[in-house]
Amino acid sequence: MSKTVKIGDSVVGQVALGVMLLTWTPNPVPYDQAFEAIRTAIDAMPTGVKLFINSGEFYGQGFSAANLDLLAAFYEKHPGYADKTFLSVKGSCDTKTMQSNAPEEGLRRSVDNINKHLRGAKKLDLFECARVDLRVPIQESIRTLQKLIEEGKFNHIGMSEASSATLRKAHAVHPIAAVEIELSPWSYEDEAKKVIASAKELGIAVVGYSPLGHGFLTGQIKSRGDIPKGDGRLHLDRFSEEGFKHNFKIVEGLTKIAERKGISTAQLSIAWVASLGDHVIPLPGSSKKSRVLENLAAGSVSLTKGEFDEIIQLVEGITVYGLRYNKAMESALWR
Repeated sequence: MSKTVKIGDSVVGQVALGVMLLTWTPNPVPYDQAFEAIRTAIDAMPTGVKLFINSGEFYGQGFSAANLDLLAAFYEKHPGYADKTFLSVKGSCDTKTMQSNAPEEGLRRSVDNINKHLRGAKKLDLFECARVDLRVPIQESIRTLQKLIEEGKFNHIGMSEASSATLRKAHAVHPIAAVEIELSPWSYEDEAKKVIASAKELGIAVVGYSPLGHGFLTGQIKSRGDIPKGDGRLHLDRFSEEGFKHNFKIVEGLTKIAERKGISTAQLSIAWVASLGDHVIPLPGSSKKSRVLENLAAGSVSLTKGEFDEIIQLVEGITVYGLRYNKAMESALWR
């Protein structure tokens, strides 16, 4: 993997590692397997390049901090890897209501809780509110986070699912290091294009989560029956019975393009996201060593303009069935 992206004073690999599904799943991954996946990704980074790892304060069953506990255990077992990673954690979410909670006391509680679970094994590199809290002016939230940085609690401010306008308002108060939005061949909305353009202008990295469409675009999931009971994807519009049948036509089209190029469908989707800008970092996740290496290798895949446009035309020609999440959750996006 040769491409890199600069975030603050760190240089990270073009492809990141999401660790949410190591713990936020009906059957959490055993620590040994999870550690192997994380270690494999870090070891694949060139000298001087850090692995961008994305976690969450509530990425555990019952919205627990199980994901942070796993990471703390990993860094305690492998202390030499702490400085080889750039750790981003989402927080500031009321786990009872799943609403953003960004007044000063909410932000401070969240950051302190994250650091408590990391147990000093790893410094929190970047903190981001999981969603924008419309009850609190964004400028006020950013000033609070700036204060917490000055207190030494973490190093950089990030944002998640923020609109271009909100991103600009926040960055005017304190530099935003990264903004996390959903990006994939079937999630490339007009607002996403605006965020990518604004971030480029302002020198902000864009972290594109779910570049594989929550696993759908890999082609490995053939039906709803392949998804385990209790899995959150069963509540997403695009994974409904109707959505599955219709949207699988997109997977079939992507697979044909990938086969022609001699790569996997997953690699094609990741490479497509990476091609959206030299400041864009695809964020796939996997618990398997082989998949981790496959995903990271996609960072070295280049798409021609013709291939990029062909994928756009494929998705637009079929038209994706369903919202990115569902009607209940859509209001929390692009705030």
